[in-house]
Amino acid sequence: MTTPELSLSADEARRMALRAQGLLGAPDRGAGVRGMLRRLGAVQLDTISVLARSHELVPYARLGAVGRSAVESAYWTGTHAFEYWSHAACVLPVEEWPHFAFRRRALRARGHRWHRLADRAASCAQVRDRLKTDGPLTASELGGAKNGGEWYDWSETKIAVEWLLDTGEVVCTERRGWKRVYDLAERVIPDALFHDDIDDRECLRRLVAQAGGALGVATRADLADYHRLKADQVDAVIRDTGLVPVVVEGWGKPAWAAPAALASVPRGRHRTTLLSPFDSLIWDRARTERIFGFTHRLEAYVPRSKRVHGYFAMPLLAGGKLLGRVDPAREGGTLVARQLSMTGPRAVAPMAHALREAATWVGSSTIHVPHCTPPDLQVPLQKALA
Repeated sequence: MTTPELSLSADEARRMALRAQGLLGAPDRGAGVRGMLRRLGAVQLDTISVLARSHELVPYARLGAVGRSAVESAYWTGTHAFEYWSHAACVLPVEEWPHFAFRRRALRARGHRWHRLADRAASCAQVRDRLKTDGPLTASELGGAKNGGEWYDWSETKIAVEWLLDTGEVVCTERRGWKRVYDLAERVIPDALFHDDIDDRECLRRLVAQAGGALGVATRADLADYHRLKADQVDAVIRDTGLVPVVVEGWGKPAWAAPAALASVPRGRHRTTLLSPFDSLIWDRARTERIFGFTHRLEAYVPRSKRVHGYFAMPLLAGGKLLGRVDPAREGGTLVARQLSMTGPRAVAPMAHALREAATWVGSSTIHVPHCTPPDLQVPLQKALA
């Protein structure tokens, strides 16, 4: 590896990361949600809905109070995006379809997902025939998603259609009532993109380069985590991505920066907002601690008695720093901050601003903060909210 010659301060790296993620500088409202998706390369999906679902919170954080129907339309109308396995289950720009061929091939070679089919050939043939004749369809419309037991007790039909999605015969470009709508990929993916002609190395090179652009500056682990690649996959292609080796103050590990991130000094207005715990700015806990000095953990799947910050704690981003977090809920027309913490007095005004904006966005007319940490900031926060 070439010895890095360019050094960045920790502050420069932090600002580069924020700008790359669309959280520093004027938002590109003209490009809208679809432009944001192309910029990030992936937006994570999750079933949890508090203020809104995570894939709605991500554009909200960057573009402001964009209409929720506009967000859904941007993702699920036409052939602009598809759903597939990236960092997790994600909405991806349709232009990236060819570059996930490496993952489709790997899943196909493995021969099964975590569910196994009793008769794969027959079950898959039945799904193909139904979609060809009647598609697009949900799993329920195909014949039922579950056998009647726990959520993971999938029917043969559900297992088959998910297998076909994994391996690229079926695609999801729409959700109805949060249910995946499946269709034949050959019918949905634009002809110019519907191929698996790109070899694994080129797929990986493209995805590592894309991750570098979306992160601004990153370690090898950061680059691998973005699309859930392996370290050796990153190592195999990093020299051909165009990313520039750099040394970042305090990181203690080799890093790479996107040429676009190095082209100019990151300047502009910082966004003040609440972030989804599934926001790509804070996907990786180690990176979040390294860049922001902020320890963040999603506690939705932690037993209630062991939670520290709450079920769906949303970090507060303000002035390019993470200054606190809030676990929100809606009770009628009230936004309730069930648990709220701030790093100090300078977080009070931004927290009040972020809560007011979020409440307005989801149609809540009042805000209730039962208590906060530290307690001496409770009264200043109430005054700021008033």
